[in-house]
Amino acid sequence: MSLSTTRIVAARVTPIAFRDPPLLNVAGVHEPWALRSIIEVETADGRVGLGESYGNLETLEHLAKIAPQLVGLDPFDLNALTRVVYGLVGNNPDTGATFAPEGDKARASALAAFEVPFLDLQGQILDRPLYQVLGGAVRPHVAYSAYLFYKFAQHKEDPGYPTDDWGEALTPAQLVQQARRMIDSYGFGSIKLKAGVFPPEEEIAGLKALRAAFPGYPLRIDPNGGWSVATTRRIMPLLAAEGLLEYLEDPVSTLEEMGEVAQFSPMPLATNMVTVAFGHIPKTVQLDAVQVILSDHHYWGGLRATQHLATLCRTFGIGISMHSNSHMGISLAAMTHVGVTLPNLSYACDTHYPWQEDEVIAGGKLSIRNGVLAPPPGPGLGVTLDRQALARLHQNYLDCGIRKRDDAKEMRKHQPDFNPQCPRF
Repeated sequence: MSLSTTRIVAARVTPIAFRDPPLLNVAGVHEPWALRSIIEVETADGRVGLGESYGNLETLEHLAKIAPQLVGLDPFDLNALTRVVYGLVGNNPDTGATFAPEGDKARASALAAFEVPFLDLQGQILDRPLYQVLGGAVRPHVAYSAYLFYKFAQHKEDPGYPTDDWGEALTPAQLVQQARRMIDSYGFGSIKLKAGVFPPEEEIAGLKALRAAFPGYPLRIDPNGGWSVATTRRIMPLLAAEGLLEYLEDPVSTLEEMGEVAQFSPMPLATNMVTVAFGHIPKTVQLDAVQVILSDHHYWGGLRATQHLATLCRTFGIGISMHSNSHMGISLAAMTHVGVTLPNLSYACDTHYPWQEDEVIAGGKLSIRNGVLAPPPGPGLGVTLDRQALARLHQNYLDCGIRKRDDAKEMRKHQPDFNPQCPRF
């Protein structure tokens, strides 16, 4: 195979929108449509590497600038890709510079959006699954967790669309019902509750109901920074009782506050909010603020960056798992491929996937069974596009009118005086 046939000849970015239920969180409630972007990188011999990223306008603008500059590159030359991205996004094109202490999510997200299709192409060219390109699997599959939300029965203004069949979940009994359906459907072996919606004591009552219904299941709660340090200190005895939690995720909203909470927390603190870039690692370690980092290849810089983060976590004795947002199967496949390569992935990972009804990959949704998912078989990511689905979801994007996620705006349709300011409690 000649190098000329594997050179990149085109890169395409297609924004999509798909249905999202009215899931509650500290910022408000999910809008009826979630936005993502689907990335295709094509070689001269017709191979297409796939990626998935955010669908907001800033991300789309960055990806649109980068895409034409990839023509002529070798999919194996990830350093060349990095130079292109650094030259177009961010304020320092030096790819060897020390990571900025404030982080740079926009740049890392842009890099990740194209790194995954480059790696997908590498796997296709080598006729090997992506996890082998990343160094090989240390486990056959990745464990995922049931991801529970308080939710409304339906969106406030959604004419012509039926109530989603998950129904309302605003009470402990309804949370248990939601968990039971998830566990019956997918076999999850651990449970996470998105919190910061109601006063902490109400949400702890929900945790206790879950503990009674699923006594052997690890539990997590994520208030998304919705509590103050004082509130967290006050309710800590309730959280610590009977070993209720596996870990406590982002009770407060800053790295410094997490460091304060860590001084009196008897359980590990996890985050996908305060340590979200390599430049945050030194202060995180200095403050001993976080004991579990929830990686997300979309904003850490890609799959190899996720592996690098896992190595840093081993170095400093920090646990690692993975965070999730509303996503399609390309993202889930990428998470799973990198997940099977991480020796220290000791916690079940997050996924919103059960909440998404639609799919953009051929063959429909990936199947999580017994709480785990193996990498899709085949070279590269092991998934291909359903072109008709892509066209339909792109039309959804054109028609839905949403260009930037705004949970607070959506929440004001239900509660006009809603204020998303944190801490809420």
